[in-house]
Amino acid sequence: MHRHYGWVIVAVGALMGCIGMGSLFSLAVFLDPIAAGTGWSRAGISGSMTVAFLAMGLGSFGWGWVSDRHGPRIVGLAGGLLLGAGLLLASRATSLAGFQLAYGLFLGAAVGAFFAPMMATASAWFERNRALAVSLVSAGLGMAPVTVAPFAQWLLQSGHDWRSAQFVLGLVAWAVLLPAALLLRRPPAAAVAAALAAAPAGEAMSARQALGSRQFLVLAATFFACCLAHSGPIFHVVSYAMVCGLPAMAAVSVYSLQGLAGLGGRLLLGLLADRHGAKPVLIGGLLLQALAIGAFLPTSALGEFYAVAAVFGLAYGGVMPLYAVLTREYFGPRIMGTVFGAATMVSCLGMAAGPAVGGWIFDRFGSYAGMHLSSLAIGLGAVAIAFCFPPLPRLRPAGGAVGQPA
Repeated sequence: MHRHYGWVIVAVGALMGCIGMGSLFSLAVFLDPIAAGTGWSRAGISGSMTVAFLAMGLGSFGWGWVSDRHGPRIVGLAGGLLLGAGLLLASRATSLAGFQLAYGLFLGAAVGAFFAPMMATASAWFERNRALAVSLVSAGLGMAPVTVAPFAQWLLQSGHDWRSAQFVLGLVAWAVLLPAALLLRRPPAAAVAAALAAAPAGEAMSARQALGSRQFLVLAATFFACCLAHSGPIFHVVSYAMVCGLPAMAAVSVYSLQGLAGLGGRLLLGLLADRHGAKPVLIGGLLLQALAIGAFLPTSALGEFYAVAAVFGLAYGGVMPLYAVLTREYFGPRIMGTVFGAATMVSCLGMAAGPAVGGWIFDRFGSYAGMHLSSLAIGLGAVAIAFCFPPLPRLRPAGGAVGQPA
């Protein structure tokens, strides 16, 4: 019964990440229609993402703790309920503050339930091919821009205004996520006990000890700088492409290509991490991410946008699951939800700042050049921090998916 169920967990985690993160980042598609229809500033609308990522950070930590103690199913159900409710409430907001709270708090808390807890759950089901399994869960995030964003754009072009389009997204989220969450479960208890018994001594620390360790501090700092670097360019790429003269659907296609490349990056870097180790692959991915951000500066034509977006998506998509892999390798499965949730909480401070700062830079200077330059510098800083990771614990012999023969 349990032989292949780890892959079911991977599929459900990927689906939840796709719908959750796709709904959250659909604000990039709605940004111009909301601004035109309400008169709210781009910085103010983008500030919803700041609220969302702060809520996602706190939610990741809290939901990770709940998942460690009570299992992932209740976390997935709560996230699905919050996501649909947030979209419905945001679609009825009559003030900027009301929109920021509905969209930011509800969707942020919901995505917090899908990101760290689902990666931690999938990681606990696998010994062999762990990086690939976590990368496949994270691949759901890469599918978001090629599924939810085009669907949102199609709704807008089919006669829906932004309010009715968000209302429809909320109903779809409930219809898909709530049944899927019922499939979530913990790995078999006997297999978890065996994995803990075989763990090296460094994995036996408590959650409090782990959060004060050098490896956690470097992990969290790298994760923060990485997300601060790429969040602004990701969120504003549709608006930036339109400022450069691309039509709306072409600009959305650039965003979708980024996501599709991110899907490939997650798979590629996951396979490389299983073969060569997560640390060196992470450092290489962070360097590629920084260089791709800088390449946006001279970009103006559609073909150039496609080329840069493909490299950028591959890089930022590929590095994201590696933080979960490193958390598992440093701290083991017992407290992974709590520790990775805490690292995600720190990273979300970077994700929260990037879109708001990018919107402020554009409102102030009428250009996104300052955003790309500052993101390039921060991205190179993330590379430097990643070199400070301490050595990993000695790996124990690998097996297959938990509950399946090696």
